[in-house]
Amino acid sequence: MAKLLEICVDSYESARRAAQAGASRLELCADLLVGGTSPSPFLVEQVTNNLDIPVNVLLRPRFGDFCFTNEEKQVLIREIDSCRQLGANGVVIGALTPDGDLDVEFLQECMHHVGNMNVTLHRCFDVCRDASDALEHAVSLGIDTILTSGQAATAPEGIPLLKDLHQQAAGRIHLLAGSGVNAGNIRRIHEATGITHFHLSGKRSEPGPMVFRRAGVPMGLPMASEFDRQYTDANAVKAALDVLTSL
Repeated sequence: MAKLLEICVDSYESARRAAQAGASRLELCADLLVGGTSPSPFLVEQVTNNLDIPVNVLLRPRFGDFCFTNEEKQVLIREIDSCRQLGANGVVIGALTPDGDLDVEFLQECMHHVGNMNVTLHRCFDVCRDASDALEHAVSLGIDTILTSGQAATAPEGIPLLKDLHQQAAGRIHLLAGSGVNAGNIRRIHEATGITHFHLSGKRSEPGPMVFRRAGVPMGLPMASEFDRQYTDANAVKAALDVLTSL
């Protein structure tokens, strides 16, 4: 039974901690607080060159929906080329039409650029119109993995659909259960669905080094302090890995 623990990270520090804790693979992004966007190519280079772990790079041009403009699609294609040239293990991509179907035509173009890289369909899958139909399209496109919560807010809530999708996949494509996944529910998700690939960030908030702190000047999300940092918790990764290993 092949098992995989992918940790989603948006900084070198988080990537280092996850790798040292024994993660199977990294999903590298920027802006994890808003669900992830494309990281700097220089961060991709830094992580791939300095850490001995497979790195799949999330490519998403902005926060928000997954219906992209032609200009955004051009950027995504160039980012795929960049990741291939930088030696990334894979890319994490996806796009939808206005009607909520996979943008198959654009994804076919993407697949022409991936070369030998691994390809994961990201959680645009969880907001598509028909999960079963999208799975079949992903298989036909040659995509390796679907990252999904079972079209629910969290993977534990999406267990019924995850079970159906795992049965439909029948070994043709990996399902990577993500969102709300942790050491406390990996066994339950596995036993209910059969899934053995799991995705989590395991992040925790840590105070930054700033002593002088200007109050009343927010720089971004109102619920996030500029003086705290979100880093991967190595203990959370190790705990999840222990459960996964014991399955």
